[in-house]
Amino acid sequence: MTFATTDLCDDYAAMLDDGTLAVLPPVYRAFGQRVRFSGPATTLHVFEDNALVRSTLETPGHGHVLVIDGGGSLRRALVGGQLGVLAESNGWAGIVVDGCIRDSEEINVCQIGVRALATHPRKSNKTGAGQRDVRVQISGVAVHPGDWIYADADGILVARQELD
Repeated sequence: MTFATTDLCDDYAAMLDDGTLAVLPPVYRAFGQRVRFSGPATTLHVFEDNALVRSTLETPGHGHVLVIDGGGSLRRALVGGQLGVLAESNGWAGIVVDGCIRDSEEINVCQIGVRALATHPRKSNKTGAGQRDVRVQISGVAVHPGDWIYADADGILVARQELD
């Protein structure tokens, strides 16, 4: 995997103009061993509850990127060290969280890429509330199940199709 988000923006400028390629705002912090990752999106819409996050990461990831619309909450963490290990073990390429993570030192040794707004020590609720494989809104950018996510040190892109 040798893409660079800067090159993709240059090569697909027309897609940026027509909205089939979008750049997430530069508000996400990088965690995990993979600085660069990509894959089709599996989406979740949850709020301060990570039971659905766990059950999703317990399934085979097949190189997908889990995109979690956590409503931008900075009050609880949606992903922790155990879930980072689950993601790595089950073949997820990465996780993008519109919210917080915790156990960042544990996540930082996992062979996955994680992007999140911040860290927070408080764990989430576990009622199972939320939805999977629905259109979500991440920092003002729509993400549909199956959209392609490209992340590296310079940013995170959301494309309606796989880019060469």
